[in-house]
Amino acid sequence: MRPAAQVLALVVLAACHSAGPYGYAPKYVPTSDEETATKDTREYDPVMYAREPDAWRKSKSMLFGVVRGRAPGPGGAASLTLSVRRLEPRNLCSNANDDDTCRVTVTDRDFGVVHALVALRPEDDVGEKSVGVGSLVRVVGQFGQDVDPNDGAPILRGSYYRHWPRYYWVTSSRSDLMRQ
Repeated sequence: MRPAAQVLALVVLAACHSAGPYGYAPKYVPTSDEETATKDTREYDPVMYAREPDAWRKSKSMLFGVVRGRAPGPGGAASLTLSVRRLEPRNLCSNANDDDTCRVTVTDRDFGVVHALVALRPEDDVGEKSVGVGSLVRVVGQFGQDVDPNDGAPILRGSYYRHWPRYYWVTSSRSDLMRQ
């Protein structure tokens, strides 16, 4: 192969680099399924939801949440208790020259509690990287009329989710150890 062709091949390979399932990139990279699922949805706002819950129940919502609890839900779904977070505009990276050191980054601040009912994929249901306390999830779905009987928080019935296992994501509080 000629040197010019080798350089072109390297450029093409670099352009094909994927952020992978856990979003190893300087900025958040949604998957193609995620882009489809989040189309025509609105980001959950706990203050606005409290003011107009009926309006929010009529459309799809999405949110990021840190799993604080997991229990069996109806119909084989997982019932997740989530600490709601906001996605940071840039991910934190350990090495500015290596995208593989970047981690999806959410706010350190909690914006309330939401419960989500999600049908987990087998690889996310059990095992080392399963959805559990300390995982980060992005859930898309609709809020129902019911609320959690223990804390009165709304329940989101998930139609799509994306999952980051424990230690595969960070909060903005890690900015002292990582760079943007």
